[in-house]
Amino acid sequence: MDKNQLTRLSKFLSLHLRHQPQDLGLTLAEGGWVQVEELLAGAARRGVSISRAELEQVVTGNDKQRFAFDETGTRIRAQQGHSVEVDLQLPPASPPAVLFHGTVAAALPGIHQQGLQKMQRHHVHLSAQEHTAQRVGQRRGQPILLAIDAAAMQQAGFVFYESGNGVWLTDQVPPQYLRQL
Repeated sequence: MDKNQLTRLSKFLSLHLRHQPQDLGLTLAEGGWVQVEELLAGAARRGVSISRAELEQVVTGNDKQRFAFDETGTRIRAQQGHSVEVDLQLPPASPPAVLFHGTVAAALPGIHQQGLQKMQRHHVHLSAQEHTAQRVGQRRGQPILLAIDAAAMQQAGFVFYESGNGVWLTDQVPPQYLRQL
């Protein structure tokens, strides 16, 4: 499968494992998991033929590790980024002292007023590395990096989770914990 095919399939999986599972006749189980066979059958009903080998290539070859198989290889889920109701069953975790978020200039006025909000997703997504946050910010234009004082947030009682691909998640980041780099 070439890079363009991988990207198209990754976007298809993101749409249906994060936002619209019902369009493939899927229901996300606890932890966000769906049976691989149900996913493949649902995709086929929608005219999208995906082989098990292609699915494995997307899961293992995705640079952001957006998807994961369970330990048996019979279930799959998106690591984070859901807009549908789901409990990923991630345990609270202690984040690095500083986390990062990439954004664009147009979003700054709202961020300065309200902080980082989860919007239609379940959590705000943060990175442990500046370069990852920069890459995220570049998707919508010239990136602006924000540093988050995660240590102070945790001390104030905010809860953090780490997804299976190293993305840090929290419910919100109030403006007093943000600093523009």
